[in-house]
Amino acid sequence: MTTSETVEIVELRRYALRAGARETLIELFDRELVETQEAVGMHVLGQFRDLDDPDAFVWLRGFVDMPTRKRALEAFYGGPVWKQHAGAANATMIDSDNVLLLRPLVSLALEADGRPAPGSAASPPGLLVVTIYPLQESTAGDFPAFFARELEPALHEAGISVLATYATQHSVNTFPALPVRGDAEVFVWLASFKDEADHARRVELLERSPAWRDQSSQALAQHLAGRAEVLRLTPTSRSLVQV
Repeated sequence: MTTSETVEIVELRRYALRAGARETLIELFDRELVETQEAVGMHVLGQFRDLDDPDAFVWLRGFVDMPTRKRALEAFYGGPVWKQHAGAANATMIDSDNVLLLRPLVSLALEADGRPAPGSAASPPGLLVVTIYPLQESTAGDFPAFFARELEPALHEAGISVLATYATQHSVNTFPALPVRGDAEVFVWLASFKDEADHARRVELLERSPAWRDQSSQALAQHLAGRAEVLRLTPTSRSLVQV
């Protein structure tokens, strides 16, 4: 069974860390906090370094549904593993509240048994790019169809394949000890590239496209409530997402 068959709720978690603390958190996370979260009903989908911020850690966590999320978070954060490692993990962090609660539209196709084994230290190749569009509330409901109809063909023409898409999950956060952003109406899409140069080349092709420049980008701007965010991420050695 693939992970994407079960995950209906996804958290996009972005942590601001103390200077120089990222590798400490990654080593602790990959060693102690992957299988132990999954044992209580979570799916740790991916852990990443942000290429544009050396003091940022980004990860994706999934759940079957909102009731499962509540039970799993209560079990983990009230349990012995987090009690043992919370101090060390929290010592690396300045802020952990930049969290988007999302629902998959097109899910990542991940094999649940595809994660590198504990102790793996190899740095996986590739670049995952996460684009976050802040949307105007008035047109947010129509945006997924607009993206598929108007934007995705232009991306494809530039050699950019969309791996997954997400929209804001409008549910009450039933585990308030871990805040999620309530101010965000977003659309998120993921794409993978061979490396930074490949990404830059594909973006240049896109921006040089007359269809994108003259039509698609202008139509996109009408839906946005602010500037799009682009995260350029590389997976840690034990990330289930390996690009």
